[in-house]
Amino acid sequence: MEQMTFRVPQMDCPAEEQLVRMQLAGRAGVRRLAFDLPGRTVVITHADDGAEIERLMGDLNLGAALVGRENVAELEAQADDGQQRRVLITVLLINAGLFVLELAAGLLAQSMGLVADSLDMLADAIVYSLSLYAVGQAAAHKQRVARLSGYFQLLLAAFGVVEVARRFLGAGDEPSFSLMIGISLLALAGNVASLVVLQRARSQEVHMRASWIFTTNDVLVNIGVIVAGALVFATGSKVPDLLVGAAVFCLVGYGAFRILRISR
Repeated sequence: MEQMTFRVPQMDCPAEEQLVRMQLAGRAGVRRLAFDLPGRTVVITHADDGAEIERLMGDLNLGAALVGRENVAELEAQADDGQQRRVLITVLLINAGLFVLELAAGLLAQSMGLVADSLDMLADAIVYSLSLYAVGQAAAHKQRVARLSGYFQLLLAAFGVVEVARRFLGAGDEPSFSLMIGISLLALAGNVASLVVLQRARSQEVHMRASWIFTTNDVLVNIGVIVAGALVFATGSKVPDLLVGAAVFCLVGYGAFRILRISR
């Protein structure tokens, strides 16, 4: 049995953790995955081909680098899969609910930043759904579902970029800054709640590092929309909202490419 420790600089959110889990789900020799999201590391305990594990981690394009490996004894019993499923369902419901709320508010407020953030929530919900669906399914079937989800997410991101370009050219009115800020604060609270739920389930600790929470991509997106709302109020221009919306749509598109990569 071997333990391989990877430093993964771009694995800062639970969604990236689920991408790693899905990437390694088909390897029968993988016995345990231990994640440290604040430290951006994962320890993979396996009785498999180490070179293949390293290749699979590299294929995720998360900047994974092997920083340590050692031989270990046989593992103790695995953690309760039912608990992990319940945690995933909880964060899935949070993300799905916030997707609906932000999408409706974004359309009402004519805010591309809110619409884009809603799709970022949907992207996370898709990843959690795929992780739940992966249990007990054949590898080929899981890959087909992941591929369809990736293309769907990519299509939504492309539509968003086109809509941002259309509004840059003059379509649409100035967004409602009050709705942008208010709904983004709710989304921020939802993202923090998801992180707390996942971290408590992993470590049984009630405290978390605030420095980690407020540097995760999901939370930075929420803060970006809040700042854009303030700039819309200060300048009377829709440009800050469009710039944030374009950036988040590109982030959603990049996430789609990650899903497509692991579905090959």
